[in-house]
Amino acid sequence: MINKVSHKSNDLTSKLYDYFGSEMNLARIKFFGLFITALCKAQTVCFEKLSCAFDSPAQCSSSLRRIQRFMAEYTLNSDLIARFVFALLPHKPPYTIAMDRTNWKFGETNINALVIAVVYDGLAFPVLYKLMDKRGNSQTKERIDMVNRFIRLFGRKALKNLVADREFVGGKWMEYLNFNNIEYHIRIRDNFWVKDPRTSKEFKAWWMFNDLKINQSKALYRIYYVNDQLCYLSASKIKNKDGVPELQIVISYNNPLDAQQLYADRWQIETAFRALKSSGFNIEDTHLTKLDRIEKLFSIVTVAFTWAYLVGIHLHQNVKPIRILKHGNKAKSLFKYGLQTIAAVLLNPDNRKEINIYQFLSCT
Repeated sequence: MINKVSHKSNDLTSKLYDYFGSEMNLARIKFFGLFITALCKAQTVCFEKLSCAFDSPAQCSSSLRRIQRFMAEYTLNSDLIARFVFALLPHKPPYTIAMDRTNWKFGETNINALVIAVVYDGLAFPVLYKLMDKRGNSQTKERIDMVNRFIRLFGRKALKNLVADREFVGGKWMEYLNFNNIEYHIRIRDNFWVKDPRTSKEFKAWWMFNDLKINQSKALYRIYYVNDQLCYLSASKIKNKDGVPELQIVISYNNPLDAQQLYADRWQIETAFRALKSSGFNIEDTHLTKLDRIEKLFSIVTVAFTWAYLVGIHLHQNVKPIRILKHGNKAKSLFKYGLQTIAAVLLNPDNRKEINIYQFLSCT
């Protein structure tokens, strides 16, 4: 009789081997699969808990040492992981990408992740990340390097536009985006100075949109200088999370007619961060402080994250839609739907589901 746990491990290993076989040996691929499935079962990055969730006849202490050695000694190619996640995406390029930061603190160590995520139908899939041991905003060079890396890995034609929040402004950054014809929609603070190139008159950004009422939007069809760079401007009058009215002013490379709608896609990366943290894999539980090891962990978590989302999308669209609550929101996220299903299959060898969960890690 075939051992059911072993059979499941083989199913996953074969899918991973199809992609990683030319770059990683079989032992590493098997370990990679064990780590991903343990993440989905334990839903934490705590090594002690992960080691006990390994589908392995070895004792937890042996699995723990195996995890520790992997983190300390093995060099994981983050470009390879990025290409794998990219190949799994449920839609074809070109893509809207969202750039943002997330951070946490372990002891006295600040862990700051600059992330690019591909936006898809209310979701965001993290594909690139840079870990930084500092607090505060990213630097222009770090942002430029990240976008250049995206283009190097996936091609310029894969990038449709970039959306980002108020942190991601600055003359050199805007100059880079303009010079490379990268379409962008980036929010600015309403007290930014704007200059009319026709009259050289300067004024605060809010001045041009002060007539807007709640839920109204307006796009300006002439270009202006912001941070000495030419761009278009648009704005919406919204209520913030505290219910206070405020202007959402967005600068754009091109015609701003749809800028407010496109900028709204940026919020999906916040949902992804929550899934990586408190509502999913609790990445803040890690006791790692060395950035290369945290980046290695981040890479593996993004694969598990992508797997869960893909399963959730399929279940919602083809098996059983998620219940919609009275206020219009889903009873659970697509990510949680997928993660719970994967965990149910992995934790109960006799569990029978309507789908083969492993097929969603196939790039063919």
